[in-house]
Amino acid sequence: MSLQETGILARIRALLPGGWDLTDDCGALPPTLPGRQLLVTTDLMEAGQHFRLDWHPPDLLADKLLRVNLSDLDASGAEPFGYTLTLALGPEVAEGWLEAFLQGLAAASVETGVRVLGGDTVGRPSGLGLGLTAFGFASRWLRRDGLQPGDRLYVDQAPGASLRGLRKLEAGQRWDRAHPDPDLAAHLAPRPQLGLGVRLAALPEVHACLDLSDGLSRDLRNLAEASGCSIAVDPALDGDALRGGEDYARCFGSALSRSELESKLGIPLLEVGQALERREAPLLAYDGGLLRPLPDFSFDHFGRS
Repeated sequence: MSLQETGILARIRALLPGGWDLTDDCGALPPTLPGRQLLVTTDLMEAGQHFRLDWHPPDLLADKLLRVNLSDLDASGAEPFGYTLTLALGPEVAEGWLEAFLQGLAAASVETGVRVLGGDTVGRPSGLGLGLTAFGFASRWLRRDGLQPGDRLYVDQAPGASLRGLRKLEAGQRWDRAHPDPDLAAHLAPRPQLGLGVRLAALPEVHACLDLSDGLSRDLRNLAEASGCSIAVDPALDGDALRGGEDYARCFGSALSRSELESKLGIPLLEVGQALERREAPLLAYDGGLLRPLPDFSFDHFGRS
């Protein structure tokens, strides 16, 4: 394979489901059936900002790129069907690295049942940028703005593992395929429970949902602000759970109790807060017996060191 556009496209066509149809500048979306809504989400991942090439095996990076987008669709109640891929490649990206990346993306596409619909490739002076836009159909768009006072907030995976994995990488630990560390796996190869969001959307008592990617201190705030209410954070949550990002759990609000939801869904859930009528801040935490505003501890994509 050559790191020229023709060679890269040839490998994409050969490896990725749907690649054989990439013969034109445009791709086609299937028709939207009555009662269904087309949803779209997109993510950009930049080397040095979102991942490091010396930490992240290329096949796992491709798998993560796809699944984090599908996680956004799923949290909105959508069933995914396809995606477009954008590759911006610097000269330091080797042929073997790109081949492993595309092999990993092909395997993840088969496993999740989606196909490539189009995209673009471009050279750049240095670095690596990865863009993926995913499409899906929802019978009920499970939005962020439907939270109601009295709703309890739940997640389907305990937050904080990805942050622990990042700390281990920063301390020098590396991925070992023979002995995978669960915290490193949470950061390098997350496994959101795809399909759960569609099941949540089928429950009228589930009022709002999002993909837990920026950390609870940001994502709960996003839910509260979109819905015009406040959320009191569960006092049992520790600092890692509040600060950690990239957990890719469904974070949702419902009028049902945890036991009722666990019975309907057949999975364990963790309660992380309760929605209240709007108060002085969107996110609140208990300080003694009083509720006080909770700061945003999440990662700032535009922060300056």
